[in-house]
Amino acid sequence: MSLQVGIVGLPNVGKSTLFKAITKNPVDINNYPFCTIEPNVGVVSVPDERLDKLAKMSKSQKIVPTVIEFVDIAGLVKGASEGEGLGNKFLANIRDVDAIAQVVRVFNDDNITHVHDSVEPKRDIEIVETELILADMVTVDRTIVRLEKLIRGNDKDATIQLELVRKIQEALDRGGLANSVEFDLENEPQQIIVREMSLLTMKPVMYIYNVSDADEKLSDDLENKPHVKLDIKIEEELMEMSEGDAKDLGIESHLNDLIIKAFDLLGLQTFLTTGEVESRAWTIKKGSTAPEAGAVIHNDFKDSFIRADVINWQKLLNAGSWSAARDSGELQTVGKDYIMQDGDVVEFKV
Repeated sequence: MSLQVGIVGLPNVGKSTLFKAITKNPVDINNYPFCTIEPNVGVVSVPDERLDKLAKMSKSQKIVPTVIEFVDIAGLVKGASEGEGLGNKFLANIRDVDAIAQVVRVFNDDNITHVHDSVEPKRDIEIVETELILADMVTVDRTIVRLEKLIRGNDKDATIQLELVRKIQEALDRGGLANSVEFDLENEPQQIIVREMSLLTMKPVMYIYNVSDADEKLSDDLENKPHVKLDIKIEEELMEMSEGDAKDLGIESHLNDLIIKAFDLLGLQTFLTTGEVESRAWTIKKGSTAPEAGAVIHNDFKDSFIRADVINWQKLLNAGSWSAARDSGELQTVGKDYIMQDGDVVEFKV
């Protein structure tokens, strides 16, 4: 399962520098807007100390962590929804990702240009949010016209879908986001229309506050949003340092906080497998059943699933081995209805 988090924001707020730091990939960074035109994509390992401990227990030959893809999308400007800057292209790139991480400039530095000539985080958030809302309004209006035609042809699903789309339209008109509108996750016609529209404001969002001090106190309206605080320039400098030098200087990276929060933002969790060949983390959506988890390993596992032996990773470590856990009765044999828990170690029976 490969899911993407799009790094967005106004030009010159630190997006590409963050991308370079988090992916360890060199990208073009300059002090002017629209430095990034084509999106850069980088694969990032999700930190997981459980894997190291399980690998040591099992004497695994290799460790395979789960990953997230981060996409560095060019700066969004006011008027992007009407084609300003490289608006249409940027919005299309945002539409392709599964979640949004907006970089917001909080630090002050007269040597680094701000596209609006002043540092006002709340305003910058609202500019980006407004452009996404305006773009979604266009999509919703077109969808309503199409559904109304289908309804005239007695399409029952279109009637169900139109009711939801009009609710989304009302939310957008009020300046709200599409993801504020509740809909029936079990209603297939509604699921289909939400998927087809691929609304920008339906995607989960987090904020990355680019600060000059990671301990900086922010205003309540910023603190109350799902976020991480990073001194992105320091994170870039840490790339060039050895761990020993960074430790001597008392500098600590906070990039792992971002990676973990992004993983959670996507609604993901991991289950684990361990043995002499490898210890591996597998990515699944929260709420996945055991057969759905098995399908991540191999497509045939879902249909041929019989049962699975499951144990929490810490209980397995405490037992010392799979066989010891079995002998002590710690292993749980589960069927098709079992809902996977984060940190389950699994052996599938097919």
